[in-house]
Amino acid sequence: MRKHNASLTLPLGLLTVFLAGLMIPGCKQAVNQGPRGKIVIYTSMYEDIIAAIDKALEQEFPSCDIEFVYGGTGAIQTKVAAEQKTGKLGCDMLMVAEPAYSLELKEHKVLHPYLSKEAVNLDFDYDPEGYWMPVRISNMVLAYNPEYTDKSSIPRSFYDFAFDEGVQGRISMSNPLTSGTAIAAVTALREAYGYEYFEALGRQKVNVEASSTALAKLERGEYQAIMILEESVLKKQEETGSKVEVIYPSDGTIIVPSTIMTIHETWSANHNLAAAEAITDWFLSEKGQANIVAGWMHSVRAHFAALPYHAIPTSQIRAHSMPVNWETCYREREEIRAQFIKALKGE
Repeated sequence: MRKHNASLTLPLGLLTVFLAGLMIPGCKQAVNQGPRGKIVIYTSMYEDIIAAIDKALEQEFPSCDIEFVYGGTGAIQTKVAAEQKTGKLGCDMLMVAEPAYSLELKEHKVLHPYLSKEAVNLDFDYDPEGYWMPVRISNMVLAYNPEYTDKSSIPRSFYDFAFDEGVQGRISMSNPLTSGTAIAAVTALREAYGYEYFEALGRQKVNVEASSTALAKLERGEYQAIMILEESVLKKQEETGSKVEVIYPSDGTIIVPSTIMTIHETWSANHNLAAAEAITDWFLSEKGQANIVAGWMHSVRAHFAALPYHAIPTSQIRAHSMPVNWETCYREREEIRAQFIKALKGE
């Protein structure tokens, strides 16, 4: 039985409840014994999705002891920063929400370059030397509940989400201090609309909270609209039959390619590069990406036919998206967070 580590116990808001995994079809037996030894992966992916993927990995790599440690991207950043001071990390791989953190770790020489054999099949940008690769696509969208709200009366763009006074006090979003996808989103929105956008959110009295909390309140009719990841809504629709619907914003969906990285052997916990490289190849393969799509996220592969439950085509989302400057998201992360908090406090 594979052993799972507890969620990170850090002050920046963590995932703490371990949910039973769903079985992913198409992973009936291991192809070969593959790499051996232990691998620890720090990840911000939802715990129940990782639990399902872990089952597939266990079948694919039966001789490798793969352990996932869960936490929000902010918590992972704090943990890694603390471990860097000791000269050794507690992990061998990272799977975080967005590329900006990958740029930081590459600059600090924490990462091992590995250009996966699957790179030729990718449809999204990756580090040319292989320091980081996209592994899943999350999309920041809006959502509403047609059981309580008429679609014509609510914001259908990110701009109106902040500037339409008709929804004041009845909107919600995730916290960019703890969520990698949230910091990606507010970086893109600042680039599009300036810091005035943050000030408008403050005047709107936007609620900043976990997406699961916001989604539950939307289902009860407490909110008129929320800014949330597409996958959270699709998951709720499929698992519970929820009537909540995705709105792909008219000013562009914010696409967030989450990354997979291998830690340099100098820093890694278990010095098992062979296993890390094999696991990277699996995640980017058709089989690995089938597991990603079953987890309500979009594939990073070109010409990948499968889509998440009830999602529109990836190509359609990409054709009308709001860009994120990942270098800005890295270099100006703390300033953007500080300005966001200042604006919400009305300062």
